Amino acid sequence: MKRHHMFLLWPLGLLVLLVLALLAYFATASRIGSGPTGERLKRVQASPHYKEGKFQNQLETNMDLPPGKMLGVMWQFIMGGEGREPKDTLPTVDLDLAAWQAVPDSSFAVAWFGHSSLLIKMGGTTLLVDPIFGERASTFSFAGPRRFNYRQHMQVERLPPIDVVLLSHDHYDHLDHETIVQLREKRFIAPLGVGAHLERWGIPAAAITEKDWWESTQAGNVKLTLAPARHFSGRGLNNRSSTLWGSWVMESGSKKIYFGADSGYSPTFKEVGDRFGPFDLALLECGAYNELWPDIHMFPEQTAQAAVDLQARVLMPVHWGKFSLAMHPWQEPVERLSLQARLLGVQLLTPRIGAMVTNADAESSVQWWKGLR
Repeated sequence: MKRHHMFLLWPLGLLVLLVLALLAYFATASRIGSGPTGERLKRVQASPHYKEGKFQNQLETNMDLPPGKMLGVMWQFIMGGEGREPKDTLPTVDLDLAAWQAVPDSSFAVAWFGHSSLLIKMGGTTLLVDPIFGERASTFSFAGPRRFNYRQHMQVERLPPIDVVLLSHDHYDHLDHETIVQLREKRFIAPLGVGAHLERWGIPAAAITEKDWWESTQAGNVKLTLAPARHFSGRGLNNRSSTLWGSWVMESGSKKIYFGADSGYSPTFKEVGDRFGPFDLALLECGAYNELWPDIHMFPEQTAQAAVDLQARVLMPVHWGKFSLAMHPWQEPVERLSLQARLLGVQLLTPRIGAMVTNADAESSVQWWKGLR
């Protein structure tokens, strides 16, 4: 074989090896999780929202990017951009464990740890929502979106006693392998199919409750109802929408909280508001939006409108302030939302990261991001 032919074969051989290594990783890495099988798969397939081998949104939802645009997005992520990540260390507040324990059953409290990770206490029951305390929101532990620098990140060992871990879907920025394996002794409540990942990571099947849209379950004194969201799921190369995604309605006594998780704007917000509202607090996504994927992530102005649709007394933005998952500057989501909330008369709650807020007290709002680079 001529030398120049050999020279051309080396890169091709290397590419083949890289592809094979990637396929092997997705097939064997525990971080990826597992797809539903057995009885769990039967429950998935029996869902009225599961058609043609995958879960479907209530509205037609476009999640595909043309190859050219996909390459452009990948290039922009690789190259980075001015202002997408903070240069300064973000301030945080240590959770007051004594105060958390003292929250009366007649009240509710919330603490936010960046992105969509939350502690919620209602009726004396403590819920840990979409905890991601690992370093990256990524398929890989060594590459991918890395968390912003915080004064102090929340860790499992610093949490108060947890009654339930509540999950919205299986994306890496909401279902974190590193965090879940540290919570193996807890009870988990999740949408249909997500339990397959949890079992792969050592959670006993008996500790996992899965629900379909509009189904309810009880967690202590809290009634939890899984409501639709306009999004998708998947952690592997070919398992998009193989597990369900959703939002959560939380009710205890006269108190009501809505956790929207990830969702594009849709009529579901008004439907939930009409069926369950008014809400004392709506926790809605505000970040990772882009004109190329408007169906699966709301723009900040739509977040404010969703709070109106939900009949929420107070709106607290989540899904921002921890990872750069789109091309917008890191402070832009809350700035745009603040403006639109004022225009629509929506009461906005923006607490410091880690701070406990009781009864959605808007006096706890602080524009802590101002002046940070």
